[in-house]
Amino acid sequence: MLTTSRYQKWLISSAAVMALSFAASLSQAQETAPAPEPASDEPIQEVVVVGVRGSVARAVKLKRDATTVQDSISALELGMFPDDNVADSLSHITGVSISRTAGGEGQKVSVRGLGPEYTLSTFNGRILATDGAGRDFAYDVLPSDVISGADVIKGAEAANTEGAIGGLINLRSASPFDKRGPHGIVRIEGDRNQMSDLDGKKLSGVYSTTFADDKFGVLLGVVLEERDDRTDIAGNDGGWTRNPVPDTDWYGNAWGGNIDPNNNGKLDEDEYGLIAPGQFRVGSILEQKKRSAYTAKLEWRPSDNFRLVVDGLTTKLDSPQVGYQQSFYPLYAPGRWSNMQIQNGIVTSFDMDNPDPEMRLNPELLNQTSYRVVDTSLYGVNAAWNVSDSLTLTGDLYRSTSSRHSGGQDSYVVLRMNQANTAHIELTGAYVPNVTVNFDDGRDLASGLAKGQFTDSDFNTHYFSLAGDNIDDEINGAAFSGKWQVGKSWFDSLQFGLNYTDRKKSRDLVNNSLTGGADYYSGDNAINVGDLNADVISHSFSLPNFMSEVSGNFPRTFLAFDIASYQKALAGYDGNLRLDGEPYDYAAAAPVWNPLQSYRVGEKTWSGYVQANLEGERWSGNVGVRVVQTNTTAQAWDAKILDIIENGAFNFIAVYADPTSVQQDNKYTYILPSANLNYRITDELRLRLGAARTMARPSVETLAPTNTTESISWGEFTQIYGGNAALKPYSADQFDASLEWYFSKNSILNFAAFSKHIEDQITRSWEPGQDIGVPGHLFNISRPINGDYAKVKGIEIGLQHFLDNGLGVRAQYTRNWSKSWVGDEERPLEGIAPSVYSLGVFYDHGKVSLSLTGDHTDGFVTAINVLGAGYNEQSDPITWVTAHASYKVNDSLDISLEGQNLLDEANTYSINGNPLLPQGYNRYGASYKLGVSYRF
Repeated sequence: MLTTSRYQKWLISSAAVMALSFAASLSQAQETAPAPEPASDEPIQEVVVVGVRGSVARAVKLKRDATTVQDSISALELGMFPDDNVADSLSHITGVSISRTAGGEGQKVSVRGLGPEYTLSTFNGRILATDGAGRDFAYDVLPSDVISGADVIKGAEAANTEGAIGGLINLRSASPFDKRGPHGIVRIEGDRNQMSDLDGKKLSGVYSTTFADDKFGVLLGVVLEERDDRTDIAGNDGGWTRNPVPDTDWYGNAWGGNIDPNNNGKLDEDEYGLIAPGQFRVGSILEQKKRSAYTAKLEWRPSDNFRLVVDGLTTKLDSPQVGYQQSFYPLYAPGRWSNMQIQNGIVTSFDMDNPDPEMRLNPELLNQTSYRVVDTSLYGVNAAWNVSDSLTLTGDLYRSTSSRHSGGQDSYVVLRMNQANTAHIELTGAYVPNVTVNFDDGRDLASGLAKGQFTDSDFNTHYFSLAGDNIDDEINGAAFSGKWQVGKSWFDSLQFGLNYTDRKKSRDLVNNSLTGGADYYSGDNAINVGDLNADVISHSFSLPNFMSEVSGNFPRTFLAFDIASYQKALAGYDGNLRLDGEPYDYAAAAPVWNPLQSYRVGEKTWSGYVQANLEGERWSGNVGVRVVQTNTTAQAWDAKILDIIENGAFNFIAVYADPTSVQQDNKYTYILPSANLNYRITDELRLRLGAARTMARPSVETLAPTNTTESISWGEFTQIYGGNAALKPYSADQFDASLEWYFSKNSILNFAAFSKHIEDQITRSWEPGQDIGVPGHLFNISRPINGDYAKVKGIEIGLQHFLDNGLGVRAQYTRNWSKSWVGDEERPLEGIAPSVYSLGVFYDHGKVSLSLTGDHTDGFVTAINVLGAGYNEQSDPITWVTAHASYKVNDSLDISLEGQNLLDEANTYSINGNPLLPQGYNRYGASYKLGVSYRF
């Protein structure tokens, strides 16, 4: 909330902008003759309505007419976006970067380097419900065909919905009155991924018409899409092991014992902070994606003074993912490793030749599934009434929902090899270490997998996690606004409004970790898979181009098993005696509701605003204030740990007391002033200045006092708290300046600078060695906290230009500098890319349209202090290249070809950029899409 000193700064900032506005108006009044109206404010006589040129022209006009710093994208025409996904299209905008889901599809959006949690997404000004645990919208649930454009609003105005510090992204749907009369488009597409040799298809259509003397309009849209994706992956599930560093806050995470190269049983000085592999895996995720969307809009315009719009959108994303992976767990324990080689504090090579079955390397088959079926809907009614020539009133009611019910249907299932072997592990700087496993019977892992030499009897049951959450998000909103045209002196108009939002979000985690069911099949209770008599190992994978971009010696063929068939085989084994003499009980490992990570969060928000719009002969601007009050109610559950049972090396079960409910309430009020100035230096050159106080609410799951100790299962004694309702929103004082040169029709060169002073930024604390009341065990504790503050400063440069011969260029560069502080500790601000830039070239003339665009995102920190202070996980740089070509056969028919990820780039992660410490690898391959469109 605003302190007195902060509020004084705001008064000064607002007064400064108003003073500039008044000075501008005074200087104009002293001129002997008024300057002519700039050409940009006159009605456009000719507009190209289709193709790349039309899309760029509309985007430039929207930027020019905006009242604050803004960039936009527009569809090539009704029902057609230049990219397969809205997020991909947004990535071409200055200062925007995206993250990708399986298959390489854009999913989460960041603005000006600030992560998705700083960004608010709306659809026609209405907040979109989300299927994730937070507020950031997953754009893969929304086909691009259902929108006509999007505005990325980087400045701030009192009249805009609060909740964004990075930027407000408003998606716009088309209106049947955009082009009167009947018309529509049908489009058929097919795509092919060059890496995976997998195909997809899509059918989309939009129909729009007006009738009854253009008093009624109807727009209908449908999208039906199916595609198969593959993502090759590698990563570290168990993370890296690092020895303690005395006299620091790092107590180490070497769960099997401190890494001891000289085997003297103590931690020597040269062993402080020594790093070595924990667990790593390599494999592929296969996804069968089905997506459908239906849209409808009805508009009634009985007169020029009244408009009523009823609209709806419903989408369904059915996107199950199955990951087939080979997993290795070489976690250090005394006597487990030999012949260690060390380079710059990292164990880069070692042998594993201990004959003890629990101490040798036991390669594992990992089947990891994600059951993601998301239903999203948005329905609303909006009315606008011109009460008089000077007063317009608008009302809006809407309901937005999102649900994903995957409880107990996500799996992480491991089968462990049980044959005596010796192994060698070596870090090479590739994303997968070298792995050599030689079995005592003469087989080796890599060639044995390739030749099909392994069967069910070579594996034991091990880990069987069934999980998933049921998430329901419901938003009911109402808005009333008005605009009073004053028209006196420089006071042009007054805007005012009142908004109400009631959001309810619930998460029910359903898994088998709390009951120990995930570990029910491990250690002494393991069952030989061959005894199930069910041919559990279903097939061997030898995928085309699998990990072809990654060097190294590791198995590139791997076995797979189907979860449903495996469960059926286990159910048939029910009642058989296990090694402990007890009968096997299939139901004992069933998933149940886990209260410790379930929650109910409710938010009721009132906001009101007043904004004065000012205008002089060569300038315009606004000054206003928005007041926001939010009441939060959060419910979660807690359960004390009564005992921890050790079943073997790296295998523990926690025994919990009965859960008890925990409820927290919070209330906060924020005053958010803003001021903007748009000064026309010349007819072509504009200067924008803006100052505002903004806020972004904490992610929903961080408001619930949940906790988890699931890491106990594999020997890491860590308690992770999800959050608490008392967390404050992020808040920021932000300043924007933008110089825009509209040097020719539909062309612009702009330079912008921005500064944000963020308070109460949310980060995580790490408190090692804490006594939480479990005898014999100390725990590391992690919890979200409000940090002290962060500073983000940056610049943006953008260029859009088309020549008369059809050639065009679009380029953008964003650079920011960010720092944050928690106490006296300076930390990098997570999720902020230091630079984002792109370059696109176009040709659009006659029947031919061509474009080629490259978008580059620099490396950035994704998580801090993962191995102690200064050891941060970071995303490595990536460049994403797309291309589009279309040919207009006639006025009704055109053919297009699009390419995605033409450089075949992968998303990669590491610790501090060190190639010897890879964290993750995701490769999607290049893909191509052929489409045919028919207009009528």
